[in-house]
Amino acid sequence: QVQLVESGGGLVQPGESQKLSCAASGIIFRNYAMDWYRQAPGKERELVAAISAGGSTNYADSVKGRFTISRDNAKNTAYLQMNSLKPEDTAVYYCNAHALGVYGRVDRWGQGTQVTVSS
Repeated sequence: QVQLVESGGGLVQPGESQKLSCAASGIIFRNYAMDWYRQAPGKERELVAAISAGGSTNYADSVKGRFTISRDNAKNTAYLQMNSLKPEDTAVYYCNAHALGVYGRVDRWGQGTQVTVSS
């Protein structure tokens, strides 16, 4: 059974930092690219950061320089380090694991973790 479990969300003040984790099970983690998405109330889900199976990273312009995505294949876990948080970063954050399977792209999603940035 495939599971992605996010953790690390909560309430933080503007300017503070927070680190999200996404623990994967039921997949060969090192073969999967890992993404972090977020969805704010009334808005569409957006891609925040991505890391390939080989470790290449990409970021949305809105978080570039503030967020860092990483992965630990030994722990089957992806991370999102968020620094200098702003109120507009408030959203539910989801991790996504994806890879190319025999029949096309395979996507797995976590349940999401709420991040609230407020004073």
